[in-house]
Amino acid sequence: MAKINGNEIRPGNTLEHDGGLWVAVKVSHVKPGKGGAFAQVEMKNLRNGTKLNERFRSADKVEQIRLEQKDQQFLFEADGMLTFMDSETFEQIALPADLLGDRRPFLQDGMTVTIEYYDVEALNVSLPEKVTCTIEETEPVVKGQTAANSFKPAVLDNGVRITVPPFVGQGEKIIVNTETFEYVERA
Repeated sequence: MAKINGNEIRPGNTLEHDGGLWVAVKVSHVKPGKGGAFAQVEMKNLRNGTKLNERFRSADKVEQIRLEQKDQQFLFEADGMLTFMDSETFEQIALPADLLGDRRPFLQDGMTVTIEYYDVEALNVSLPEKVTCTIEETEPVVKGQTAANSFKPAVLDNGVRITVPPFVGQGEKIIVNTETFEYVERA
């Protein structure tokens, strides 16, 4: 494990701080008129999801953790647990469904996800950035409605509500960004 200076922390870095594992969400470097410069870091705990704002001076040393990433295939869900299989060793692992949070509806059968491990502990599940979904219900397509920034509400086959352009109709397949829950394009 590598120790880095407080001013070298970047968003996405995994850090060991106060006995916990944290991921840096936002980092802003502040140079006040009086006193030394520091990095204001918003961190999220990888084990329980709590957030913490911390100041690190350039002289502060922080332990940077490298997480092992493995691609695994989603098999099924049972009793609030998601079962994944390692595509190389065929070992199966069951993780709590709340690890995905509000991105859970985008997980589809057979989907390959990236699971981050610290030793043998699974900490995070990353879905593919774009997923194909079908529109279950939306307002009908209106011919000639081509306003640049007009969007209409739609419900996807997984129950998620998003906004789509007016030319997209019910039953069409679209590509959705799993990070922002936004329409990307037609499939």
